[in-house]
Amino acid sequence: MIGKVITGRSFAGCIAYNLQREEASILDASGVRITSVKDITSDFNFQRKLNPNLGQAVGHIVLSWSAEDKTKLNDAIMVERAKEYMHKMKIRDTQYLIVQHTDRQHPHLHLVYNRVGNDGQTITDRYQKVINAKVCKEITLKYGYHLADGKAQVNRQRLKGSDQIKYEMYDAIKAVAKVAQNWQQLEAALLKKGIQTHYKYLSGTDTVQGISFSKGITKFKGSEIDRSLSYSKLNQLIEFNKQHGQRQQAASVNDITLANRTSFSDTYGASLLSKLLEPDHEQGAQTPFELLRTKRKLKKGRRI
Repeated sequence: MIGKVITGRSFAGCIAYNLQREEASILDASGVRITSVKDITSDFNFQRKLNPNLGQAVGHIVLSWSAEDKTKLNDAIMVERAKEYMHKMKIRDTQYLIVQHTDRQHPHLHLVYNRVGNDGQTITDRYQKVINAKVCKEITLKYGYHLADGKAQVNRQRLKGSDQIKYEMYDAIKAVAKVAQNWQQLEAALLKKGIQTHYKYLSGTDTVQGISFSKGITKFKGSEIDRSLSYSKLNQLIEFNKQHGQRQQAASVNDITLANRTSFSDTYGASLLSKLLEPDHEQGAQTPFELLRTKRKLKKGRRI
């Protein structure tokens, strides 16, 4: 199970988007009349007046499961999971609406809630995206739902706006970081793809503290795109690539040297071996063994 967190200003627009379609059905609601889109919108806006200074009072979260989890879910179970999710996210004592959409292959629902609580207090959205990821993982593991294999499983064609740009950056940076052996190579390769690299330095020094990437007017910290794209993680990968490249270069030099030695051996080895095996006397001359036999014969002749 994964969650996509959205905040907005207009209940009218959010409710219309979620309900004015054939594939939408209301599974559960609290604090609002579900008689019509107009009534639901009116009820949300009425409570909103308790805290008129809160601009983005619309809470909107999309909860999605894998298509592989269809047999483990039904309307009642999805509502239970949504309520458990809200409790863990501290979305409590406020109006909410749970709407199911069936326009995708995977089960998913939309949770709309009022960030102005029943007592007029603001339901915080601080660190909400981080907490959302943690809560979704907890529920996924608790009930044995399918755990997607990271960003590789995300359908890029369904993405829009900043999410689309974020995944474009992710794919590009991942591909470039696999081969870059220094930061200059990474920057130049990303620039060709329309992505600029920005460094954050420790105040008054040239020590890099963090990194961000931008495409057009959209900018993300490396760790916001993915934890593996923080400055420290990327720097480790670049250092590894550099060392690996040096080892490959050294191995290539050794291979060339060995090949030269083999070639030298093939060229001169046979002739050198034949020279060593040649007798050191001229043709027709006596060998050392034959000279020794001659001397012995001469000695015997003198004795007579």
